[in-house]
Amino acid sequence: MGADGRDASRRDAIVLGADAYLPASRVNVRTTTSGGPGGQHANRTRSRVSLSAAWDDVVGLDDAQRAGAVARTGAVVRTASSRFRSQQQNREAALERLGARMRAALDVEAPRRPTRPPRRAAERRLEDKRATAQRKSWRRPPDARE
Repeated sequence: MGADGRDASRRDAIVLGADAYLPASRVNVRTTTSGGPGGQHANRTRSRVSLSAAWDDVVGLDDAQRAGAVARTGAVVRTASSRFRSQQQNREAALERLGARMRAALDVEAPRRPTRPPRRAAERRLEDKRATAQRKSWRRPPDARE
């Protein structure tokens, strides 16, 4: 524990949940040229940042959570950023995107419980059908009405 009461390994990490986190040291970082317009700056500067992280490196997940996340995203989650001219800004953007993708993979939607419409809704629908039929019958000639 550090002086501030937090675990030192968790301070420099991507927090994925209450107990789950990915240590920053386990994120693979690769820099490349970003390409696109920009002349020599774009051709020479390695400002594009690509990140990858394996689910096996995440601390605090149980086997079911890990298996579900791997099923949704694969064993390794990858992301990249080349939006900014600065490598540092691209690194921060890519880290944020990686965390968001991993958190989204851990969110499990509750299964939908099918429900029935209330009885009053069914009665109202039938009343509306009868009113529509009555209104249309008034438009017919008198000898065609039943």
